[in-house]
Amino acid sequence: MAGLPAPRTAVNRINVLLVEDDEGDAVLVEALLDEVEADVALHRARTLREAEGLLSRADCVLLDLGLPDTTGLDGLTRLLANPAPVAIIVLTGLNDEHQGTQAVAQGAEDYLVKGQVDGVGLARSIRYAVGRKGVEETQRQLRDQQLLAAEKTRLERGLLPSPIMHGEDIGWEVSYRPGGSRMQLGGDFYDVVRTADGTLQLLIGDVCGHGPDEAALGVLLRIAWRALVLADQEPSRVLRTLHQILEHERHQPGLFTTACMVTISPDRRWARVYLAGHPEPMLLVGDQVVELPRDRAGLPLGVLPDSTWSGLDVPLPPGWSLLLYTDGLVEGRVLGDTERLGSERLIDLIGEITGARPEWARTPKTLLNDLISRVKELNGGELDDDMAVLLISERV
Repeated sequence: MAGLPAPRTAVNRINVLLVEDDEGDAVLVEALLDEVEADVALHRARTLREAEGLLSRADCVLLDLGLPDTTGLDGLTRLLANPAPVAIIVLTGLNDEHQGTQAVAQGAEDYLVKGQVDGVGLARSIRYAVGRKGVEETQRQLRDQQLLAAEKTRLERGLLPSPIMHGEDIGWEVSYRPGGSRMQLGGDFYDVVRTADGTLQLLIGDVCGHGPDEAALGVLLRIAWRALVLADQEPSRVLRTLHQILEHERHQPGLFTTACMVTISPDRRWARVYLAGHPEPMLLVGDQVVELPRDRAGLPLGVLPDSTWSGLDVPLPPGWSLLLYTDGLVEGRVLGDTERLGSERLIDLIGEITGARPEWARTPKTLLNDLISRVKELNGGELDDDMAVLLISERV
């Protein structure tokens, strides 16, 4: 009964760790299991400290409560606090049977009274304890997955809002997809708000990184943006405020966010574009695609404390569309090429799609679906990075 070997590979063999300082009791347990030829690998620890070092490779622990370095149920409490799931059976003396019931109430799978159990009963108790622990662990993992799914749903509602839109002069379509097969949210977010005077405010952004912390930060920034816009704050001041919020709320230093904010006039004839380290929108007019200049692009939010952002005025001809996207759309691979897709190829791709579909058959939804399908096809499957794409079109 020396140290534990590597984790078991035989399906039915159970690694049992006997934590017992009494030599006679330890020999008795071994004899009982040998008597029934129990399919177990029995190993021995004489103190709780020694047992804690061997716990990670044990499937079941036979725990004596009378160890030299613990008193009462303290040893059980310490073993239950270990993150590795392991079944624990408490061994008690005849006069301490009440401690066995208390141990089960605290989390032990079973208790056995020394001298009142035979080999068949001991082997059966070990098997049942391991089986129950496995069921409990499966149920715990299922609960964790359900909680994770609920958290994902809540975050998704925050990242993918219901735009505040009214009127019939604008059509819009949006697509959001987590990267690859992770099925976890990243920090991409967007929003659309039409204010009382008819001005259309657009936002798309990307918090650096992936996971619930980044998603929660994206939700915070999006909600703050909507509140500031509805309060009629000047766009450059809105970005400055988001920058300050990010500095105070980010969960790690240096975390930054790229953002693109667009203000479209009530008559739909011009737009003012603000870039904070984000890809510039693309202006679509008929079959033509116009990539807007980046001469007024500013740094991402959260980079330098004194950053400022200025807008670029863009005239909007009749029948215009604006495509806003996060960099996940253009960072996909192209099969047979070492380069990523990039914005220039994206422009060519949009031109191919619009040229192949008659204008009367083009809607924001069909254009966006065709575009994303072609990007995925070129990539050879799902994109690696998170992606948010927002397409706004004037209805004429």
